[in-house]
Amino acid sequence: MSDLRVLVDGTELSAGWNDGSPETRRAIEDALPIEGEATRWGEELYFGTDIDVPAESPRATVEPGALAYWPQGNAVCLFWGPTPASTGDEPKAASPVNVFANADVSAFDPGAGGATLRLEAGKRNE
Repeated sequence: MSDLRVLVDGTELSAGWNDGSPETRRAIEDALPIEGEATRWGEELYFGTDIDVPAESPRATVEPGALAYWPQGNAVCLFWGPTPASTGDEPKAASPVNVFANADVSAFDPGAGGATLRLEAGKRNE
């Protein structure tokens, strides 16, 4: 089982940390659990947090399933498809984000509006 749990309106997505932004990952991990009423922007959900970390290996275009921190808005984001900033099928943030984890969004359908997005510690692999 993953050491990160991601829940969208109570439905768990398989997820795991990555090494793309280690300082961001540490800040997110230290703040767990975090939750917010997420706003939908195209095929992205995001919510504001008290976490404050600078840009770290930031990029605007990300893979579907990317969990990222948006330094400009102190927000946690989940991407699963195109956003209003996208020019093709890839998710694109409004401005560069720090990717810290990935979730399996192959069967993800949050519906038409926002959702409660929660990240919490999971059981560690042993």
